[in-house]
Amino acid sequence: MKVDVQLDGRPEDAAARARELVALGADGLFTFEGAHDVFVPLVAASAVVEADLMTNVAIALPRSPMHLAHTANDLQTLSRGRFRLGLGSQIRPHIERRYGAQWSKPAARMRETVLAIKAIFDAWEGNSPLRFQGEFTTHTLMPPTFNPGPNPYGRPEICLGALGPLMTRAAAEVADGLLVMPFNSARHFRERTLPSIEEGLERGGRSKSDLAIYPQIIVGTGRTPQELEAAALGVRRLLAFYGSTPAYRPVLEVEGWADVQPELNLLSKRGDVAAMTELIDADMMTTLAVHGTPEQCAAEIVARFGDHADRVCCYFPGYPVSNDHIAELISAVQAARP
Repeated sequence: MKVDVQLDGRPEDAAARARELVALGADGLFTFEGAHDVFVPLVAASAVVEADLMTNVAIALPRSPMHLAHTANDLQTLSRGRFRLGLGSQIRPHIERRYGAQWSKPAARMRETVLAIKAIFDAWEGNSPLRFQGEFTTHTLMPPTFNPGPNPYGRPEICLGALGPLMTRAAAEVADGLLVMPFNSARHFRERTLPSIEEGLERGGRSKSDLAIYPQIIVGTGRTPQELEAAALGVRRLLAFYGSTPAYRPVLEVEGWADVQPELNLLSKRGDVAAMTELIDADMMTTLAVHGTPEQCAAEIVARFGDHADRVCCYFPGYPVSNDHIAELISAVQAARP
């Protein structure tokens, strides 16, 4: 099983950190659209490492499919065919109040975005004229001045981040890959995600081989009691943040913790991070994330996803994880068998 890890930090540090992470054994690097642009660090990384690169995720709804296609095409060239375009929808308050964009029918919009980007790629490859007319976006003009032509490495893979059944079905129907959201559990993945994948594949007339599954998992790792305690705190804080969002309630519901979600939401509106973190107990932490030594975390990752995926994305949230422990986790996951 291959391991992708987050290329975090400032854009000016991206090249050096990319070299460091690949030296630790990472098969791929991904960026998160947080305080910095999601694409710029990958441009820096593409010049210095041979690892796979991915946005995880670029928020699609405020962006034009044409903008996404151009950026993805250029990164595919810069990385020499090692780029994956990971897209996500975000929730309504962020789309409307942070990005200043329109919100409606997110699963339908994301499905159409993927189809539009594929149509643009097809036009650039010379496979067909650009004639995409959808419900939310239209692309019918491609003068030669704006056409980069065929990509020497082929078009990049397009992945969708999904949690609920509508978005998961949309991803399975039209995308090349499904990014399984990190706020998840083995039971939710088995009982909710896998059936939605099957429905989406059937709707799109596709087979399992047409869709790559990329599980994402929150990892709290260390060896000493002090390291494990710090890791647990970082993991619990992130889980509390995710759990405060109503969109993530289905995961808690499957595990019998649905009543925790409105409590977390109320505390988040008060800004009481400490109280939110306290609501995430040890059982919730080890169900929704993995925690332990690098070897213990690796074994749990493979047990959850080894039968369904050949690579995983690992997050180390908000705690000082050492490079040695990252390397040991990567090595253990790569060596493990389901």
